[in-house]
Amino acid sequence: MEEEIINRVAQSSLINFDLEQYYDQSERILVDIKDQLFNELVLKEKDFRLYVKTHDWKGYKDKNVAVYCSADAIVPTWAYMLLASALEPYAKNFVFGELSHLENHLFQKALSNIDLNDYKDQKVIIKGCGKFPVPEYAYVEITRLLNPVVSSLMYGEACSAVPIYKKTKSK
Repeated sequence: MEEEIINRVAQSSLINFDLEQYYDQSERILVDIKDQLFNELVLKEKDFRLYVKTHDWKGYKDKNVAVYCSADAIVPTWAYMLLASALEPYAKNFVFGELSHLENHLFQKALSNIDLNDYKDQKVIIKGCGKFPVPEYAYVEITRLLNPVVSSLMYGEACSAVPIYKKTKSK
């Protein structure tokens, strides 16, 4: 007589949380203003304003944009504000910083919309590997959000989960 194989993971009360579901698949663009600087050192207001006025910002429509300067130059704050003003009607999202800052922003925005009540007193496992590049920031942020509400939090796969947090039982 054969014993029936029982999938204990499927029968468990574990909730699998996949951060990849919150990955924004829209195109990302890095805008480096170094090319708009005179000798990659100085921002000339007149030239920069002309660039902002004449650049085709429609090409950024529905894209995620990171704006920064890779040159070791002093760029006045208003220059980034001017770029933000030009991007605002077109870009889906934009941030100051490199692409990693943009990724963090996109995850923070997506994770802030989670209804934490869905995870109240639940056992949650945060899925690890996947096909999209999920930054460490997202793992830290989801831990920050879920820790106060879950009964336990784990990382990885159900068959080899790493315990992260377990609520202590009140006496």
